[in-house]
Amino acid sequence: MFLKNAWYVAAWSSEITTDLKQVIVLGEKICMYRDQAGKIVALEDACPHRKLPLSMGRIAGGNVECGYHGLTFDCSGACVAAPGKGRIPSNAVVHSYPVEESYELIWIWMGDPELADTSEIFKIENYDNADWGINRGAAMEIKCNYKLMTDNLLDPTHVAWVHQTSFAQDAARDTPLTLSKNDDGVVVHRWMMDVEPAPFYKHIVQFEGNADRLQKYEVRYPCHALIRSIFTPAGTGGSEDALHKDAFVMDSYNFMTPTTEDETRYYWFQLRNIRADDDELSARMSDAVKGVFEEDIVILEAVQTGLSEERNPHIDLSIDGGPLRFRRELEALIVAEQQSGAAAEA
Repeated sequence: MFLKNAWYVAAWSSEITTDLKQVIVLGEKICMYRDQAGKIVALEDACPHRKLPLSMGRIAGGNVECGYHGLTFDCSGACVAAPGKGRIPSNAVVHSYPVEESYELIWIWMGDPELADTSEIFKIENYDNADWGINRGAAMEIKCNYKLMTDNLLDPTHVAWVHQTSFAQDAARDTPLTLSKNDDGVVVHRWMMDVEPAPFYKHIVQFEGNADRLQKYEVRYPCHALIRSIFTPAGTGGSEDALHKDAFVMDSYNFMTPTTEDETRYYWFQLRNIRADDDELSARMSDAVKGVFEEDIVILEAVQTGLSEERNPHIDLSIDGGPLRFRRELEALIVAEQQSGAAAEA
C-alpha cells in the first residue's frame, strides 16, 4: 500500500513540543517530542515489554520513561534503564525514525534509516523570499485513501463542478490538458486564454479585464503536490517564463500523509507573489482556501464510500490520464521496493 523509503510530513513544527505526542504515519504509531535542545525525536510508540504506548509515559532527563514499569529509552531507541536489579535485556529497544525539521514542518523517513537523505525533502521555492506572502491552515483529517487525493490533485477539470463559487470557470470544463512525466512524478497543465478570472482570484489579481490562466498540477511520489496558478493580462500568457509585470502567481503546496489505508492527514499552504505583508489578505485567502478544500473533502469521502461499496466496476475517462499514470508509476515503485526488501532478507 505504501512507499516506505520516502519523506512524509508527520506534523507542523508547532504541534511537537516537549510533551509526548502520538502521530500515525503509514499505519505506524510514533511517539514524538522535542529533547532538551529542541531537537525532534521520533520513536516507535510501543514499549517492548507489554507494548504500552510510550506516548502514555513521561519525559525523564531527556529520555522517554514508559508509564507501566519505567523502562526508559534514549533518542536512539536504546533502553537505558529498567526495573529490578538485572541487566537490561538486549532486545529492549524501539525503532527510531529519521526526522528533519524544514519549512515549519516535521518530515519523517518511514523506511530504511540508512537510505534517509534530507536532500530529497520536497524543495519549496520562495519560502523565505520576503517578496512573497504566505497563507496556511491547520492540518485536515480526511477519511479517504491518499491516492484519491493524488487523483484529485491531478485533475484540474473537477474545479468546474466542485468549486463553482471559487476556482470554476467555463473554460475549465473542456480545455485540453497536457500530461508529462518527470523522474519524481506526473504533471498535468493547461493555459486557458482570454478568460474572466475565476471568482476566488477576481479580487486578488492586480489588473482589469480578462486573463490568460495557467492551471499546473504537479504531484510527486509518494503523495506531495505543487499546484501553480497564474493569472496574467489577456494576450500575455502561454509561458511561465518572462511573465507580465502584473501577473499573479500562487503556488499551493499540498502534503498528503497516509495515516491508515483509508485515512489521510492533509497539510497545505500557499505562497503568492503579491502583497507579501498584507495580513488581511493572507487571512482571507486562508479562510477561502480552507472552504475550497472542505468542498473536496465532502466529495472524496463520498467517493471512498462509493468505491468501497461498489457493486459494478467503476469506469475511467480521458481526463483521468494524469491520475492513472501517477498510480501506475507509484505502484511500480512500491513493488520494486518490496522486491528489493525481500531479496535483502533472503
